[in-house]
Amino acid sequence: MERRSFMALPLAGLAQGQQVEAGFVPLTEWVVVDGPDSAYSLEGGVVAVHSHATFPTWLRSAKRYANFDLRGEFFIRGWTDSGLYLRAPEHGRPTQAGLQVKVFHQKEDPPTPYSMGAVFPVVAPRKVNVREGWNEFRVVCEGARVRVWTNGEMVQDVDLAGHAELKLRLREGYLGIVAASAECRFRGLRIQELPGTPAWQTLYDAPGDLAANWAVSEGKPDFVALGAVLRGDGAGHMATKEKYRDFEFECYVRGCAQHNGGVLFRSAGRGLTPEKHYEIQLHPVEEAHFPTGSLYHLKRAKYPRIEDGRWFLFELWVQGRSARVRVDGETVMEYSNLTILDEGFIELQAHRRGYWLEFKHVRVRRL
Repeated sequence: MERRSFMALPLAGLAQGQQVEAGFVPLTEWVVVDGPDSAYSLEGGVVAVHSHATFPTWLRSAKRYANFDLRGEFFIRGWTDSGLYLRAPEHGRPTQAGLQVKVFHQKEDPPTPYSMGAVFPVVAPRKVNVREGWNEFRVVCEGARVRVWTNGEMVQDVDLAGHAELKLRLREGYLGIVAASAECRFRGLRIQELPGTPAWQTLYDAPGDLAANWAVSEGKPDFVALGAVLRGDGAGHMATKEKYRDFEFECYVRGCAQHNGGVLFRSAGRGLTPEKHYEIQLHPVEEAHFPTGSLYHLKRAKYPRIEDGRWFLFELWVQGRSARVRVDGETVMEYSNLTILDEGFIELQAHRRGYWLEFKHVRVRRL
């Protein structure tokens, strides 16, 4: 069960005598995710990471950020093993779907992908610039470019688009603090949002979005708006009111044991009609004919080990003849021989009564 609590961080979290720079806002609200409230605490305006804080427990910001300038300080004394999440998903695996900048105590030369300032565990920093006591840091994310400074010196400048392991990472998400059973402290956390937020279209975030963006397209499914959650049951399909050809589709999904459903794209808007549709399967059974992420009848996915009743991040990318599915930051299916190339609807499928699925933060971005 996921436990969450909001923590208010007062302005006193800034260093003695330090002023907030023009355009910057102190980060004042944090959420404990997937763990005990005691894993993180506020002590005199300092965010304290305690020794029993370890993955999957982490501390996340109250809102998402795309492009930003993040500044603050972290404290090193003895063994310190922590990290900053950038553009992390709300659920799933933050380091795999978003990015982690490593906070570590060792002064390694040459640096490794596990060193202080690394884009962990993929890209080593240019050098390790860390010392005992308080250390200043700065992280700037602008589109595909990510830069990191420690103690006034740039230690990381990476182009995500040009890196095979990083090019598909989220470009918008939460900030976070994570640890591996070691104490650490942060203070003076402040942020300035930069222009260039990706242009996403919300398909479902609140009950009013259901009637505004969706209509039953086939059968008698029960799609019900339950606050921020869209719940599907029964048998049938629900389609978007707009058509899409090339797009990115993103949402969080969870379901009961052996749930069964799907996401259709480039469809005629009539469910599983024979003349036009593709279906991405949502079925968490490893030995199934086509498990979660598969392009039904065409390409079986690498099984992503979905846990019953837990949210996972689902990403579908379609462009020209190609389609790709990622689950919790892992690419599970790629296909490059689509033959239906004109625009069509996106549909959600409810396959069988009692085998429910839930969706939230459903959005799409045209390419």
